Amino acid sequence: MKVFKFGGASLESIERIRQVGQIVQSFPDEKLLIVISAMAKTTNELEKVAENFYLRKKEIAAQLLFNIEQGHLRVAEGLLGTTEHPVFQQLQQFFTEAEWTLGEKPMRTYDYYYDQLVSLGELLSTAIVSAYFNTIGLNNEWLDVRDVFRTDDNFRDANIDWVYTQKQVTEKVVPLFNKTNIVITQGFIGSTDQNESVTLGREGSDYSAAVFANMLDAESQTIWKDVEGLKNADPKLFPNTVNIPEISYAEVIEMAYYGAQVIHPKTIKPLQNKQIPLLVKCFLDKNLPGTVIREEADTRKLPPIIVLKKNQVLLTITSKDYSFITEDKISDIYEIFHGLKIKINLMQNGAINFSCCIDNNPEKIELLIKTLHQQFKISYNEGLELLTVRYYQPAMLEELSNGHQVMLEQRSGSTIQRLWKK
Repeated sequence: MKVFKFGGASLESIERIRQVGQIVQSFPDEKLLIVISAMAKTTNELEKVAENFYLRKKEIAAQLLFNIEQGHLRVAEGLLGTTEHPVFQQLQQFFTEAEWTLGEKPMRTYDYYYDQLVSLGELLSTAIVSAYFNTIGLNNEWLDVRDVFRTDDNFRDANIDWVYTQKQVTEKVVPLFNKTNIVITQGFIGSTDQNESVTLGREGSDYSAAVFANMLDAESQTIWKDVEGLKNADPKLFPNTVNIPEISYAEVIEMAYYGAQVIHPKTIKPLQNKQIPLLVKCFLDKNLPGTVIREEADTRKLPPIIVLKKNQVLLTITSKDYSFITEDKISDIYEIFHGLKIKINLMQNGAINFSCCIDNNPEKIELLIKTLHQQFKISYNEGLELLTVRYYQPAMLEELSNGHQVMLEQRSGSTIQRLWKK
């Protein structure tokens, strides 16, 4: 049993969906549970539907939904060569349910309506891919993950009920593999015990696949992307990046912590709990080796890993009476940051001041300064960047830092962080 996850980029055109079919055809004897995201840009478009509906701009919301419908119908017809296939009735049912939502008056929270509308994307993409696979001989069962993943009602970032969901996987998913080798289902979404659709938050599709891998005791999970594998830096920001053939769960979590757009830590945990390797492979060329993420990997073979966070603010908090910033005051400061849900990316403690680097969120920073001003003097610099390099090499580090004014620096044996101004 293997779990595959295909993201929106792999579904952005008819040609790419056919390419996904070719990848799956190359695993003829494998039992595969395939988790699929919404087609490229669909989630963004559905977010606009939700926003306009909640602002009571129903005509705009309806037009946006109609445009999404027509786009998906064109893709389905292009893949299937007809509009007579039963999947068109299924698609119409999904859109009718969304139209019912648009017909309501928004009496509940925005997050609730967001989930009811945005969850449509995954239902549409999986229905179309499932139908297409069946026409090319990839016989499969389509599964509504909302009948399996039970969650709480924390809309837009729902938490899975693991006990109930494991029971559903055992009773509803496992038996499907007695009659087919392929099960296709949705990532990112689930359902409350009131049958209300929810979404699972950032990187929800990767996480959905990891939950299935855990509960099915899968041999591996593969995330198919439009890149060779994990890189040591963002190729959009740094030239000459290299692929990382093998890396540990812990190292990937470190990369994510420092701001790299890699695999979200919540995806790693279900896999690590059962020692299931995570493969990152390229759907544009399935023969490329990609990256393997597992419990143990030799860090000596890792290249320098570079992460750059832009739009940072350096906040310096100084005691008004020149008293030391000791444990009691630091505890007060932390409590304020925690209450405002502000993450500290880098910090340094002096005798009478505490400096920290945070993301530039003007609304939150205004509240933060207003609260801290009761006890402290505040100064801050904005327009900064935070560079993190793991397994750094001095010459490379100086080249990266050339022309920048370093405002704050921290280093350990393996990691250096520099907050700088251009």
